[in-house]
Amino acid sequence: MTRIVFAGGGTGGHLYPGIAIARALVRARPSIEPFFVGAQRGIEREVLPKTEFPHVLLDLHPLYRQAVWNNAKTLAGASSAWKRIAALARQERPAVVVGTGGYAAGIMLAYSVVHRIPMVQQAGDSVPGLTARLFSRWSREIYLNFPEAAARLTRHHEGSLIDTGAPIEPPPDPRPDRRAARDAWKFPPSGGKVLLVYGGSQGSLAINRVMAEWIERGLPQDLYIVWGTGRATYDQFAHCESERVRVRDYLAPVADAYAATDLALSRAGAMTTAELFSWGIPAILVPLPSAAADHQTTNAETLERAGAAICIPQIQLTVERIDATIRRLLEQPKMLADLSENAVARARPHAAEEIARHILAIVDQAPSG
Repeated sequence: MTRIVFAGGGTGGHLYPGIAIARALVRARPSIEPFFVGAQRGIEREVLPKTEFPHVLLDLHPLYRQAVWNNAKTLAGASSAWKRIAALARQERPAVVVGTGGYAAGIMLAYSVVHRIPMVQQAGDSVPGLTARLFSRWSREIYLNFPEAAARLTRHHEGSLIDTGAPIEPPPDPRPDRRAARDAWKFPPSGGKVLLVYGGSQGSLAINRVMAEWIERGLPQDLYIVWGTGRATYDQFAHCESERVRVRDYLAPVADAYAATDLALSRAGAMTTAELFSWGIPAILVPLPSAAADHQTTNAETLERAGAAICIPQIQLTVERIDATIRRLLEQPKMLADLSENAVARARPHAAEEIARHILAIVDQAPSG
């Protein structure tokens, strides 16, 4: 078996890309053993135990930029994590370390630099995070979701920046039947449009409040809605369920919603947009204003310039704005069709397989023994 270590997490956007790449690697070469290194306090605590992959969760913390006194925990956690990583590497030295971003990746990437273990990174956002920028000079390759991110990675080897798109679990081939998918939600099999409202795995209170008010005022005729509120606020909005509105706390599997959807209203996370576009679903994007370096705004504005999405800043998110935007799209099918066509043009549904091929080439270049 050949071990490849994946380091990253904290949020789903830094964890799920690694899982998609790991599965693509095993499909391509069953002798590969993916091993995940994550943080005890991140989403990986809930997700990784449900996967097929061995993993270790360490006492890792982000850099605390406001409450700087908490960085004592960051330093102590980094020291204990280094020792645990060293013990794991002595048991079995990784062939490659794959960084997928976030504070959970830093110590493992630093260990690979010191011990000359080949390293690659997957950079998900149009504004690469601190970890991606810091370790770019030592990375054999950096796989970009947004080609626009290359301009912000100034310290890298020539040819190391590779535009792959975001590694996701691709839509099934053949695609699910649209009529059957709508019927599963108890919507008419044809006619009208289905809007997916999705604020990410945790939901978005800002989007949810606007949606509830919009439904109360009256939706456009022949519009049907699949609405994932997030578990924390589901009880506040469950009463909005109706003949044309399906309210769920969590959309799992989300593919059941994608299969029925014509248009989405969502946050602008890299994985969310990559999945939507792979299904050919254009989006009205409401960037999370508190995202690090405001990267979701840059994501949304980049996709709007590409003609694949419409960006509405959260401060401008009102019932009137949403109602006018969606009515315009419903009344102008050509505009909606153009958005969908440009979304498909941005899609890279087989990015995980492409990244896996690159990583396996690096494995094969390593000296034997």
